[in-house]
Amino acid sequence: MANPNRDNEYLGKLQDYYADYRNIPSYSAIGELLGMASKSAVSALVKRLTLAGFIEVTPDKRLAPTKRFFERELADFNLPAGLPAAANDAMSEAISLDEYLMPRPSSSILVKIKGDSMMDAGIFDGDIAVVEKRHAALAGDVVVAIIDNEYTLKELGKDKQGYYLIPHNADFSIIRPESSLEIFGVMVGLIRKYR
Repeated sequence: MANPNRDNEYLGKLQDYYADYRNIPSYSAIGELLGMASKSAVSALVKRLTLAGFIEVTPDKRLAPTKRFFERELADFNLPAGLPAAANDAMSEAISLDEYLMPRPSSSILVKIKGDSMMDAGIFDGDIAVVEKRHAALAGDVVVAIIDNEYTLKELGKDKQGYYLIPHNADFSIIRPESSLEIFGVMVGLIRKYR
């Protein structure tokens, strides 16, 4: 019989499987994946994970992840970037990266950054910007703009001459539109993968 105390471990293995294959395996594949020989042990685990809100059964009887399946533990301490803090393993709550980064999923888009014109703002080549699509922005916002029919990501500036775009790299000059400047969206988050 499956050990309910190991449910977090089993859930982690299912999350890793989902990351590789973009689906939840069948009952028999769950048994193989988790080393459970008994169908009743797999069924009990699925029931517990369903009651806990991590997975659901679709109308065609397949297992599917819920929004909670994608939540990750949030440490119960802030991480100082200066002096070290006392260590503990406390985890207090969970967050979904989608919910955290995209308050409005239907109007959000991910944009891969190319180039180094924003590196002094901590935005590097290969980063992924989380952009909320909207046509209004404030001076000081980092925006995806369409300037003279070309997309770019820069800080929006405004002076007596009108709106312009500010790069954050001393090798680049501010950009004023020759004919048009349209706001495509405002950057609301940034994703960087280190490995």
